[in-house]
Amino acid sequence: MTQYLDFEKPLAEIEGKAEELRAMARENAEMDIEKEAAALDKKSRDLLNSLYANLTPWRKCQVARHPERPHCKDYIAALFSDFTPLAGDRNFADDHAVMGGLARFDGRSVVVIGHEKGHDTKSRIARNFGMARPEGYRKAIRLMELADRFGLPVVTLVDTPGAYPGKGAEERGQSEAIARATEACLELSVPLVSVVIGEGGSGGAVAFATANRVLMLEHSIYSVISPEGCASILWKDAAKTQEAAAALRLTAQNLKELGVCDMIIPEPSGGAHRDPDAAIKAVGAALTTALTDLEKVAKDKMRLDRRQKYLGLGKKGLAA
Repeated sequence: MTQYLDFEKPLAEIEGKAEELRAMARENAEMDIEKEAAALDKKSRDLLNSLYANLTPWRKCQVARHPERPHCKDYIAALFSDFTPLAGDRNFADDHAVMGGLARFDGRSVVVIGHEKGHDTKSRIARNFGMARPEGYRKAIRLMELADRFGLPVVTLVDTPGAYPGKGAEERGQSEAIARATEACLELSVPLVSVVIGEGGSGGAVAFATANRVLMLEHSIYSVISPEGCASILWKDAAKTQEAAAALRLTAQNLKELGVCDMIIPEPSGGAHRDPDAAIKAVGAALTTALTDLEKVAKDKMRLDRRQKYLGLGKKGLAA
């Protein structure tokens, strides 16, 4: 059953009416409702295209967080073969909010790492809603070092509201683990391609996405803080969330303009949750393009390529 967002309520009514007509026809074979149902289908398609043609930043946040949106596990299952997961940080525990391991992608041996939110209540609790603890970032560091040792490209799939801010995580060195994971990204001598597949929140996302190439799905978001957190800090008012989302410039389109995002991956009409297979296929094609492009960069220039990318951030804004 499709889960509709708040702004999709008119769409839910139209699609619901079309389904009611078809249900009536299934019960009564003599009823001919196909013409009416087809008209409602067209109306719903037109409305869907209209709604998604000019999404506000806040509505993009809602789409990026849609529970039916494909997650890291879905991308790994569909795009990567021979996936061999590696678990634990060899120090404290295995963080299920972060999954990663060795795999093959498009004929290449790679290391893939990503945040996994889970798909139902039980798995979301087990995965801590994609919010990694220090051991998750230390697991990622371990995997990046392994990739560097064996000359394997690294692909990261970013989808987290941010690192877990709990007491235990802070006691085990959350900020230090995030900083060292970011440092590990910068030190890699192999290609690093990151894809923001949902939401990229704060340092929890930066620790995976300090990459040679940052790709973002069309309706994904990437920001220093959530709109809710920003509204609470700046205005002390949760009602200002929509204004905060606009001020943060967190959409893929904003970040492409600022130079943070290198490529925007188009999503199916109505968002990735409406056609997960098409969205996953589009991500696969974009990853192939990015990795092929980076294969042309000499190994001793790979760090320099990454360094120049991040030293150059903000220059467009200063020039303007």
